[in-house]
Amino acid sequence: MSIFAKIMVVLVAILHLYIAWFGIFAWQTQGPATFPQLPGDLFLPTAAMAANQGVYNLCLAGGLIWSLCIRDAEWQRKVASGFLLFVAAAGVFGASRVSLDIALVQAGPAIIGLIFLWLPMANRAKR
Repeated sequence: MSIFAKIMVVLVAILHLYIAWFGIFAWQTQGPATFPQLPGDLFLPTAAMAANQGVYNLCLAGGLIWSLCIRDAEWQRKVASGFLLFVAAAGVFGASRVSLDIALVQAGPAIIGLIFLWLPMANRAKR
């Protein structure tokens, strides 16, 4: 895995660690300021759902971090690709249902990471 791919995997993992923290621990305190378009009385009754989403994001971050610990280059790329594809799919879905910004913030870095992961393979295939 190239250094650029590893950097993108780390950045996407950090993003999802933050999203996990936000959903699990800060939804009720930081949520109203982050999402001012939502009614303030919405955050308490949706705290359990936000925490559940936070756990999913924690699993995505964990999978991305795990991929960096795999020694076999082929399996490292495959595992990282799988988790980056999950992130990209969630970002595209979120963009279609919530806000286009989600595509930029979530799916964008994952797609860039996938490009960095697979670009060296495409170059090798041409030789």
